[in-house]
Amino acid sequence: MIIQIAAASENNVLGKDNKIVWHLPDDYKRFREITTGHYIILGRKTYESLGKPLPNRPHIIVTRKNGYKIEGCQTANSIEEAIKLAPKNEDVFVIGGGEIYQQALHLTDKIELTRVHATIEGDTFFPEIRNDEWQLVKEEYHPKDEKHALDFTYQTFIRKNSAINL
Repeated sequence: MIIQIAAASENNVLGKDNKIVWHLPDDYKRFREITTGHYIILGRKTYESLGKPLPNRPHIIVTRKNGYKIEGCQTANSIEEAIKLAPKNEDVFVIGGGEIYQQALHLTDKIELTRVHATIEGDTFFPEIRNDEWQLVKEEYHPKDEKHALDFTYQTFIRKNSAINL
């Protein structure tokens, strides 16, 4: 299964200047729990914003730069090529950025989205989740608290007419 995992504001902002513009520790913990042990696909800029590979997750970096190599990571020139590099019959997570999410959307089976309840200024966006293509199957609301300056909701979407069983 191809799964996109992201946190986006009400206006679909993912970040600004190659940085996440909020701090949600519970969301980071959930991201780690969901993706650990699985292949992750990410764009070169997203990888460079991380600074190093995330532990216990094989990385496939999508880049147009010829000869781009990172020790311990695989590279691909397209989202389709990246998916082919991942093992068959295993969940693969697309973790960003905006262009990679958009390129992978037509191949995606499931979206794990943290909807940040704010309108944020940014320069990188998550694609629109269209009601005619996606069905919301699970939601879990988290109010702001001493560790989280913003309210947010975990949302799980599956592609309509999909054979996915949750």
